[in-house]
Amino acid sequence: MKGRILLSLFALPFAAVGVWMSWSVGSTLVQAWQMSDWVQVEASLQSGGYDAHSGDSTTYEAFAEYTYTWDGQDYSGSRVTISSGADNIGDYQEETGRELQYAADHGRSVSVYVNPDNPSESILDPDIRWGLLGFKMIFVVVFGGVGFGLLFATFMASPEKDEADPAYADTPWLLNDNWQSNEIRSASKSAMWGAWAFAVCWNAISSFIPFVLVGELEDGNYIALVGLLFPLVGIGLLAWAIRRTLEWRRFGPSPVVLDPFPGSIGGHVGGTIDLNLPFDPQTEFRLTLTNINSYMSGSGDDRSRREKALWQDAIIAHAEVGSRGTTRLTFRFDVPEDLQPSDAEPDDNYNLWRLNLAADLPGTDLDRDYDLPVYATAEESRFLQGYAIERARAAQSTSDIQAVRKLVNLSHESTGKRLLFPMGRFFAGPLGGILMGAVFAGAGWFLFVHKEARVFGSIFVGIGALLALAFFYVMFNSLEVRQTTSGLRTVRRLLGIPIGTIELARSEIRTLIKKSTMQSQSGGKHTVYFSIYAVDRSGKKHELGDGFKGESQANAALKLISNEFGIRIEEEDPLGPGIAAQQ
Repeated sequence: MKGRILLSLFALPFAAVGVWMSWSVGSTLVQAWQMSDWVQVEASLQSGGYDAHSGDSTTYEAFAEYTYTWDGQDYSGSRVTISSGADNIGDYQEETGRELQYAADHGRSVSVYVNPDNPSESILDPDIRWGLLGFKMIFVVVFGGVGFGLLFATFMASPEKDEADPAYADTPWLLNDNWQSNEIRSASKSAMWGAWAFAVCWNAISSFIPFVLVGELEDGNYIALVGLLFPLVGIGLLAWAIRRTLEWRRFGPSPVVLDPFPGSIGGHVGGTIDLNLPFDPQTEFRLTLTNINSYMSGSGDDRSRREKALWQDAIIAHAEVGSRGTTRLTFRFDVPEDLQPSDAEPDDNYNLWRLNLAADLPGTDLDRDYDLPVYATAEESRFLQGYAIERARAAQSTSDIQAVRKLVNLSHESTGKRLLFPMGRFFAGPLGGILMGAVFAGAGWFLFVHKEARVFGSIFVGIGALLALAFFYVMFNSLEVRQTTSGLRTVRRLLGIPIGTIELARSEIRTLIKKSTMQSQSGGKHTVYFSIYAVDRSGKKHELGDGFKGESQANAALKLISNEFGIRIEEEDPLGPGIAAQQ
């Protein structure tokens, strides 16, 4: 209850700002509609100009004093625009003030609009200032949305549960309202609403930019066209929200039915998924299970949430005809011990298990994330059909072998077999890293040369150069593993130039191991990359391959290298604990 009260108190000021700005926008629109039939008359301008108000920023307010005649009676007025008060949205106030001052200095008359039902009411400009209205809509949408959204979530939330309650000692997953049964729904619906909320907020913030640009372009400031990037991004966000909506409408909830429940560390994470999709034996459904640590990084205003993948595996689900000709998926992961269990409630640092389901389909693709309860129960699946699991494993094994052979060029030469991991096998990620490094270095150069910020400029240049060089190496290096009469020779090249050679005698190679070496993240999706190493008698590791995505692909690479070069794989890692602990 205390948490609800505090959250409500936090939300109320936001909601109040949203209500106030909604009244201001609504009042402007109503007044503009009412003034649409006001009559234009000539007025004598007594004075005009604009005032500047200093504060956190300088704002301007146009003013005027004028007199006019209606039905033989004289009236005076001072209203310039519908919205009163000073602002600095565009240069409307300054331009209007300058025009009024010029007219007053030269004794020129001006046109005003008079309310025929009440001639004492008049205005110089009854038009809506769309830029100012768009600016106010930012507060309506963002502040009002946040305030009322928090209030709605507060009053709709279930009563808080006490972690110290003995009832949850053996079943901590029941602290999470989404984990009350083995039917786990995806986060697709909340992601859809989140996409719409973000798209609407972004477009509300950038909605006034086109109106401001009109005045800037009239003044010849064509560099202001850069501002159009914000509305264009807004259009992209709307397209993203529409895609999430189409995905939800097409596939519906599509919950996972877990077996066992909860998923088990040291056992199985498996289950079935019924899709509202006609069965097609040619469609491949990919499932990726990731154990993730989510934590807050930084301090103060620089705090941000980050994620790190602790373990990951991928399989192809077995698909078969479900009820009414739809598609039923069956899957099972074998989960090693010594991984982190799910935390029922998120906090600054917590662990979660995310299952991603993806398939390339005509029209809207399938892309679902599920947050699963996974705990160290060592339980195994009891109701999943054995043949479905075996077929899924076979399909995944085939896919992994194909992926490994696509990554590795295997050839047979007179001296033996040769594996080549070619230059350019990593492209998109390193290219983005090079560009990021270039941006950092360019910003540093600008600070150093033009702003005389030599310390910060040097730091930015240094960071940018290091980033660019590191990703340049990742993109343009190659690795060759060649079989010799005495063992193996590995040659690392950069742009085709040898930069490192290692000779390994067969008698010195003890075993092969896999080790996660890096990971990438795009949104909520993680990819863990593995390398294969030969371990010599002294325990030193020598890289024989890299760039394998996920543990199952790394296992396929292990088997390929073992079979091609005749190197055995020990069941236990001679260097210590399992893969997850080597990250």
